[in-house]
Amino acid sequence: MPASAAWPAALAGTPAVAVIERALERRRLAHSLLLHGDDHDTLVTVAHAIADRLLNGPGAAAKFPPARHPDCFELRPAGKMRLISAEAVRGLIAKVQVSAAVAPGKVAILHEADRMHLAAANIFLKTLEEPPANTTLLLLTTRPYALLPTIRSRTLHFRFPAAAAPVTAAGWDAWRDDYRDWLGRLAEGVTDKRTAADSILALYGLLARFGKILDDATAAAWTEQKEKLPPDLAEDEQVAIETGLANGLRVRLLAEIESATQAFALPRLTAGETAVRRALTAAVENLEHAAGLLRLNLNESAALEEFLLASLRLWGRRQVA
Repeated sequence: MPASAAWPAALAGTPAVAVIERALERRRLAHSLLLHGDDHDTLVTVAHAIADRLLNGPGAAAKFPPARHPDCFELRPAGKMRLISAEAVRGLIAKVQVSAAVAPGKVAILHEADRMHLAAANIFLKTLEEPPANTTLLLLTTRPYALLPTIRSRTLHFRFPAAAAPVTAAGWDAWRDDYRDWLGRLAEGVTDKRTAADSILALYGLLARFGKILDDATAAAWTEQKEKLPPDLAEDEQVAIETGLANGLRVRLLAEIESATQAFALPRLTAGETAVRRALTAAVENLEHAAGLLRLNLNESAALEEFLLASLRLWGRRQVA
């Protein structure tokens, strides 16, 4: 394997990476790090880069990729609810309390740490307060403020911006183009019953296509992801990873819908159409609300339908400045 696992290309040389590299060189890295940002895959790559440098450096009896290393322990949410139980946390703690097998120390990576039950979080808090010797704990989350304040206060925080590429799912570029065209027709004015009917039919066409694009993109990403997972990963953990993968793709698609909405509105804002500013602000608020509902496990079709219906009202009526 290479001497060191690579940092995400977009993050190489950034201040956060430079600070971690210096701490590793001086062997003064904190025992507990909270890695947070908007993209979980980026955080996983960062965590594996840190683990590789800790486990495969001088003094290691043998070298392994972090995901296969006998002294690297990873805990993920399990089941369709994607939760981390108290029992699972106790299991992780038991593993890191055993002496390292081949490396100078041990690394524990807690994926989506915000998914811990309250009981699990309190158990993990005790480990943060009295960490096992020669062990580094890496907590990964896209929602740091969903963690207990006491956990946040006992970790060193590093934020990493998303390094994920734009979504390239089949049909997605055409969807965004049709969405902008739909907004354009609404902005021209819904003046009669036929125009209103066409606008509503187009809305539900966008909704149906969005679901198909998301399903196909999730299936393709899961096929690729499965090849990278440890062979002994439990079935409920696999279910949680697949669900999380779908959720992550969904969030990225919604973010691109926001960008498409802003791109549609910008020329009109530049032209001085003050009503567009109000419509854009309200549309973004509705999209953020939809994203919040998705975190509560609302069906994505229902959340997107609510957003598109709100958009129909916002862009489809002539507003007086």
